[in-house]
Amino acid sequence: MGRFRDALAVPGLRAIAEVKRRSPSAGDLRPNADPARLAPDFAAAGAAAISILVDERFGGAVDDLRAARAATPAPLLAKGFFTDESQLDELHAAGADAALLILRDLDDARAAALLAHARVLGLDTLVEAHDAVELQRAEQLGAEVIGVNARDLSTFRIDRDAQLRLLSQAPPERIVVAESAIYTRAQGAAAELAGADAVLVGTALMRATDPPQKLGELLSRPLVKVCGMTNQDDVNAALDAGADMIGFIFAEGSPRRAPAILEVPDTALSVAVFVGDADETDADLVQLYAREDGRVRGRDAVLLRDGEQVARVLDLPWDEPDPAHLERAAAHEGRVVLAGKLDANNVRAAVATVRPWAVDAVSRLEREPGKKDNDKVRAFVEAAR
Repeated sequence: MGRFRDALAVPGLRAIAEVKRRSPSAGDLRPNADPARLAPDFAAAGAAAISILVDERFGGAVDDLRAARAATPAPLLAKGFFTDESQLDELHAAGADAALLILRDLDDARAAALLAHARVLGLDTLVEAHDAVELQRAEQLGAEVIGVNARDLSTFRIDRDAQLRLLSQAPPERIVVAESAIYTRAQGAAAELAGADAVLVGTALMRATDPPQKLGELLSRPLVKVCGMTNQDDVNAALDAGADMIGFIFAEGSPRRAPAILEVPDTALSVAVFVGDADETDADLVQLYAREDGRVRGRDAVLLRDGEQVARVLDLPWDEPDPAHLERAAAHEGRVVLAGKLDANNVRAAVATVRPWAVDAVSRLEREPGKKDNDKVRAFVEAAR
């Protein structure tokens, strides 16, 4: 296990931050990007590893790898189109800890030879797949770190849904990296919940005014969920305020019952909330409460993706206080979505105690049941983030 793989194997969503001056699909991104300055700044902002484009089509060169190596001890991934052992020798000599191998460009014999040579050098590899066939090839080749790219390198088309399906199919014992088209915290979280151990982010960072700050934003937790939406205006206002998740309640008799899953862009996540049984839904996630006699719903819920639990929603009991609520949540292992009478006045203290994966607010952000107070929503999102 090499330094690159070790860095991505740490629990929690990790990030590979990329230095990329230009893109064949997008043109110039940051023509003056200096890997000697960006690499240590990315490491300080939380990057588990740094990706350096060494291909001239991306405005890169192997000298950029050397410059980054001189500037930071962080694990470095060399990205380019590598088909020959001599290229791996050069990358290793220039300070790379890992190299990208794109299965689209390699048959199994060539890929196996490069993997074997990389092992001799002590060089990790990121073996990239674009479809189910390539994913199976990566697994059969014994790749320890598998990249799933949302971008078709032939057409440059992005298909996030296909990427998420492939991430969910990847072998859980391998390290899996979601590559391309990560611009928001919610998109990173979607990849995480589908099975990604890490995300590789380049264009979003290179286009940002402050790339390290943007990286920190993408990795920051908790996510912020605003629930109980009944109209598109409130949805849009919550998204404008920076909410990552939008919740729609479908419990019978609730004054916050939604007419449908309203429009939520792919920069955020939609959540359908059910009690007892979950109906078919187009939402990204389902929040499911047990049915409890004499009450609208049970106390806690599970957060589901494609029917599989990915987090636990920990809430307050009905009609009574629980002074130990935050301590109970803090002791819970795994992803926690913290709920229970949260607003801008108390969410910071709650986050400091629990360190949840997400926070969820409903009633205290309203001017009346089912109608949000946009000022309260904005204040809550700002305080939570």
